[in-house]
Amino acid sequence: MTKSNFSLAALDSLFRLMPLRMSSALMVNSRGGIGFHTVVPVAAYSMVQVVAYATVQLVIYMAGQVAFSSKAIFSLVTAVMFASTLAFASEPAQKNAQSQVNDKGQSTTQLKDQPQNHLPVSYQASGDSPTVQFHAWGGSAQVNGYIQWVSQQVSSHYNITLNHVKLADTSDAVSRVLAEKAAGNHNQGSVNLIWINGENFAAMKRHNLLLKDWVSSIPNFALTNPSRNPAMITDFGIATDGQEAPWGKASMVFYYNQQFVEKPPLNIHELLVFAKQYPGRFTYPLPNDYLGISFLKYATIALNDDHQNLLYKPVTDTALAKITPALFEYLDTLHPLMYKQGDYMVRQASQLQRLMGTSELLLAFSFTAAEIPSAVNRFDLPNSIRTYAMEDGSLANVHFIGITYNTENVTAAKQVVNFLLSPQAQAKKQQLAVWGDDSVLDFSMLADNDKTLFNGVSHHASELNKQKTVPLFAEPHSSWTDAIRQAWFDRYGERF
Repeated sequence: MTKSNFSLAALDSLFRLMPLRMSSALMVNSRGGIGFHTVVPVAAYSMVQVVAYATVQLVIYMAGQVAFSSKAIFSLVTAVMFASTLAFASEPAQKNAQSQVNDKGQSTTQLKDQPQNHLPVSYQASGDSPTVQFHAWGGSAQVNGYIQWVSQQVSSHYNITLNHVKLADTSDAVSRVLAEKAAGNHNQGSVNLIWINGENFAAMKRHNLLLKDWVSSIPNFALTNPSRNPAMITDFGIATDGQEAPWGKASMVFYYNQQFVEKPPLNIHELLVFAKQYPGRFTYPLPNDYLGISFLKYATIALNDDHQNLLYKPVTDTALAKITPALFEYLDTLHPLMYKQGDYMVRQASQLQRLMGTSELLLAFSFTAAEIPSAVNRFDLPNSIRTYAMEDGSLANVHFIGITYNTENVTAAKQVVNFLLSPQAQAKKQQLAVWGDDSVLDFSMLADNDKTLFNGVSHHASELNKQKTVPLFAEPHSSWTDAIRQAWFDRYGERF
């Protein structure tokens, strides 16, 4: 047996004996969830196992032709595994966080009565210029431009340097924080702020990767009126417990080409009628794309009136068996009527917009309503595009900002979040030409002069009519995302 082969065999034997495994919930999305793009298969080994494996392989590589005895290699492996386990298991002291919330993440006292909630106005007087690394999805020019504006504002007003680390997949940042924890880096994390929700948050909360009990120390958080708006403290059915602050709201919208379609479908059942009337002119992305799984969740909720309550509890095999039959019966009929008879499905949400731009599709959907009129202005979509929301319900969620547990400068990170929740920043973000992301602020909490910041927003013929209200479907419990996705691939995956 060669040195390399022995090391692999020994490691594999040890791995099978170790109970510590990374949760499958670390299959996370690329967008704050506002999303779940690429599923990352990191459930095979725990971070401890990966660290141990990499260390042993490095030692063997450096050893070259030097013979290692079986006993020596086994001792090395055991030592590395023990040290890594200690590093992973140790819990850092949350020296910068003071609990200000109850077990539901609600503020226990009024913010105005808490002097410790008054964040520093600026670092300029002291000459300090702290840097905050903001890890956020970078797939939208509008979002990137807005974060750049925020960076300029916090630099000018607070002397804080805000770096936008653009992510293709939010799981990259989650994995980095997890690796830092495994390595014992509890005070100088490279990820300070992170844009998250859904599976991202569930995974980070479960592995204690987020700063605890900090949100109530943010003065502008009171403007969200969380006691009257429980969505501000609940993320895909999971209590935020003061570990993330709301940033914006989004809901699923549909858009169609009125040059060819006089009346679009207004509910999940009419969508099937539309597909029969216009065969090949509708599709949805594969469910390992965020928009793809969002469509499946919308359909699952809309088709299960009698069992909707099950979707807001942790998934069980029994519940899954009750929920999926209606969904699969619907999809079995829909798929042959879709684009290319359902034999080809787009991989990314952006492909839907391209197919709408060439009129190959006549109906599509998005979780970012503002991107549709923006695309029309860029001539990526025709002027005849119109946006609306399904009348049986629109899947909706809130996206959040978290501070990692090992952030070095917590105060600066909090100051950035406080600015993100300011009326000025929220009004700017809601402008269609900037981002078009809905504000999380409760207007009843705003002063009159702050309310005027939201006036005078220009409108576009293709944008969603927000004065027309439709029911909103809350996101199911986060455990359902993986369950629905896996059930879909079990039934249809061989074709793709």
